[in-house]
Amino acid sequence: MATLLKILSFLVFLLIPVSSQVDQVFYAGFKDVGASNLTLNGVAEIEKNGILRLTNETSRLMGHAFYPSPFQLKNSTTRKVFSFSSSFAFAIVPEYPKLGGHGLAFTIATSTDLKALPSQYLGLLNSTDNGNFSNHIFAVEFDTVQDFEFGDINDNHVGIDINSMQSNKSANVSSVGLNLKGGKPILAWVDYDSVFNLVNVTLSATASKPNKPILSFNVDLSPIFQDTMYVGFSASTGLLASSHYILGWSFKINGQARPLDPSSLPQLPQPKKKHTSLITGVSVSVVVIVLLAIAIGFYFHRKIKNADVIEAWELEIGPHRYSYQELKKATKGFKDKELLGQGGFGRVYKGTLPNSKIQVAVKRVSHESKQGLREFVSEIASIGRLRHRNLVQLLGWCRRRGDLLLVYDFMANGSLDKYLFDQPKIVLNWEQRFKIIKGVASALLYLHEGYEQVVIHRDVKASNVLLDFELNGRLGDFGLARLYEHGANPSTTRVVGTLGYLAPELPRTGKATTSSDVFAYGALLLEVACGRRPIEPKALPEELVLVDWVWEKYKEGRILHVLDPKLNGHFDQKEVLVVLKLGLLCSNDVPAARPSMRQVVRYLDGEVEVPEDLKKPGGDMSHPEGFDEFLHSLASSSFDKMSSGSNFGNRDMDTSFASFANSPHSLLHGRGETRYTLLQTQQRSGSAHDFLRKVFSPPEMWGVPANGLRRSS
Repeated sequence: MATLLKILSFLVFLLIPVSSQVDQVFYAGFKDVGASNLTLNGVAEIEKNGILRLTNETSRLMGHAFYPSPFQLKNSTTRKVFSFSSSFAFAIVPEYPKLGGHGLAFTIATSTDLKALPSQYLGLLNSTDNGNFSNHIFAVEFDTVQDFEFGDINDNHVGIDINSMQSNKSANVSSVGLNLKGGKPILAWVDYDSVFNLVNVTLSATASKPNKPILSFNVDLSPIFQDTMYVGFSASTGLLASSHYILGWSFKINGQARPLDPSSLPQLPQPKKKHTSLITGVSVSVVVIVLLAIAIGFYFHRKIKNADVIEAWELEIGPHRYSYQELKKATKGFKDKELLGQGGFGRVYKGTLPNSKIQVAVKRVSHESKQGLREFVSEIASIGRLRHRNLVQLLGWCRRRGDLLLVYDFMANGSLDKYLFDQPKIVLNWEQRFKIIKGVASALLYLHEGYEQVVIHRDVKASNVLLDFELNGRLGDFGLARLYEHGANPSTTRVVGTLGYLAPELPRTGKATTSSDVFAYGALLLEVACGRRPIEPKALPEELVLVDWVWEKYKEGRILHVLDPKLNGHFDQKEVLVVLKLGLLCSNDVPAARPSMRQVVRYLDGEVEVPEDLKKPGGDMSHPEGFDEFLHSLASSSFDKMSSGSNFGNRDMDTSFASFANSPHSLLHGRGETRYTLLQTQQRSGSAHDFLRKVFSPPEMWGVPANGLRRSS
């Protein structure tokens, strides 16, 4: 008997910690709910009618709402997570009908202060901790945007997320006849059975809970949860915005959550209506009526004249459309003080959006052709849907008369080239360089294979790789990009790009392919490792063309001699050899001999070894027809265009349709020498590299009579 009493006493003692904890909450609306009952941060707020609004119609913001005290979710003896049940009513009201942005999540986390990002991260995680087991976070997401980066199934789905934004399992909400972006209340139930280790998610438009859940997932949450966890909600907006509402919430441990009655919950706010006051009068003189009519006419004339004209086709464009006044205010009236760079394609300004206070880069492009503008904006819309951590995000755009304004993420550390060439103020170590190389490779793989269409960048180079505040490499400037369907043949286009990065087959075929992007990436690999441009006019003749110089050192068995001396011998030799050999492999004149970007990523990740039997990158230019076309393209696109006087004093942040930023013309100008235009080229034999050596040599070494040159004005 005494033994039995001891056992009972011990069991009662074990139950004390759990019973002393709060094990359930119930909110039929949130009116008069104070900070002691709900912790809010971000833009979350409780409105006057008692509805919890997590986000408003402002882009790229987030809001959180958590019960202020943590719940004891684990049995202190067995370390097993208790069963729990939650029921809540929510509504998502998009700023624009049928266009979501982004979503909300029922969240169980170790803290109410989540170090997270908005947009596709839903205010839960960020780009650095996504996927870490140490996150200890469980969420059920209700997502209204399809994010290819995280493998979303569509833009109307529910998913179970554990420590990562890539859902462990997801389901199409349309399968139960519901639309998350419909702007109507939806009831949701999230239940966890600790006996069967099963999570069930159920949705309904009414108070009646369906027998069959929309989503079930077997998982033991014991390794995920800590002893105490905070329970609540998180939401965020992206390029487009939605208002995310919680109308009521019920939660219970070891039992069914108390049901919610939709009729007792606060109602969603109605769209604001403009009320026009009725002006009545018995008698109004004719003079007053005439003056009033003139004043109204003058007002509307000025308003229409200064308004942003929006044509019907513009309403179909995907990315966010900013108003001209908003961007003018952000850039302080497009003042030169805010100028980041300029070129033939337009000027780029630094700006701060007035509402969200987010720093952006605004590119102002002049475009006169109306038909061409429509096609260009449509392509910008396609590129605007690209989402990858190593791409510079296009946030939106604005059109005003003949001008097109493009809004991008602001990259605090500028472009990669200023950390490599000449005498950089900051020298990147090898670890940073290798991280940037891998990041750009990941971005190109996404463009070539991971998006719904094939995207050819056509201008991969160091000045188009931008660095964020953590020195992550992001590929930007899609002014020359082209898209086509997977499996289709790319169409013939005008040869564009930058000298030193152009694949040799482009002047002959006129077709930009994924292989031509790989060639440019090969040049980028070599210049990052060597700290030199692909064509260096100040170098010795045998070192003028970077790829030729690296090849010669490779043949001599002294390839490490080409490394950037600014590294001071501090590098990972295995990684360096992979990068240099891969640069030579990507620089092969034969497209079929170059690896795909998927193979490049595998080489860089060390999954496979780079082949040892490399072939010489520069092939024999024994086909005069291809080389003649190359010379013609070079002469027409580089020399003539550069004579127009584009300013290359700043970084070439434009990507014009003839953007030979490192052409002989601009490089001679950059050396402080007299600018010349080559009128005739008599040398038609030899390789392209021989031709470049002639062009980059001083005038007395060109072998052209004095009357064959003239000074450009």
